[in-house]
Amino acid sequence: MMQKVEICGVQTSGLPLLSAEENESLILLLKQGDAAAREKFIVGNMRLVLSLVKRFWSKNANADDVFQAGCIGLIKAIDNFDVSVGVKFSTYAVPMILGEIKRYLRDGNSLRVSRSIRDTAYKVLKVREKLEEQSQESSIENIAKEMNVAVKEVVYALDAISDPVSLYEPVYNKSGDALLLMDQIYDEKNNDEIWTEHVALGEAMNQLQEREKKILFLRYYEGKTQTEISEEVGISQAQVSRLEKSAIQSIRCNIAAE
Repeated sequence: MMQKVEICGVQTSGLPLLSAEENESLILLLKQGDAAAREKFIVGNMRLVLSLVKRFWSKNANADDVFQAGCIGLIKAIDNFDVSVGVKFSTYAVPMILGEIKRYLRDGNSLRVSRSIRDTAYKVLKVREKLEEQSQESSIENIAKEMNVAVKEVVYALDAISDPVSLYEPVYNKSGDALLLMDQIYDEKNNDEIWTEHVALGEAMNQLQEREKKILFLRYYEGKTQTEISEEVGISQAQVSRLEKSAIQSIRCNIAAE
């Protein structure tokens, strides 16, 4: 994959560079529904995508497609970024962008669908955004009606650009402590069906410190996420993650010693 000045029709040499203050201001505006701020923020952060794409120059892949995958990751990061978390957007966005690029490379160029289908999918996303801004239901049927196309055409276009998401997909990464998608999934399974595992775990947990026991109880007995536990216990999610891993390792060692 050759290094290119123009990628996907974008002159990378002319991409703007936003200051930290501009980034913060724009992210607040776009979260309030400002379309112009959203577009400016996306373009202003394409240099971040480009810097990550350069890591894959040696891969036997099309530069335009890899950059496109990175931009999809950027947009996903923008849509899911929570300004109240208190981390820089770039800290949150980097693993999302890399994950999208790696998924594209791993799945054998899964983004290579026909241009007409990609154009249709892009129009679908724009119409959905328009309907949501107008407080209308953005159902498949309403989108198809607005575009004057068949419902199956909308469904096919969306399916063509959709990728499965791994449970181990990082949501954000701070100081080496990654928050994975699986850490945010609530466990609703019936505890009665796994009572034997709970008994064994309960015996091993008796040898842990009280805080470690509480974290494991909330995590595996009540099925709470690390974020929910951090709020209840009063420590950061990163601390919850470290204590959880340490407690599990202690349990394994205790069981092995028996």
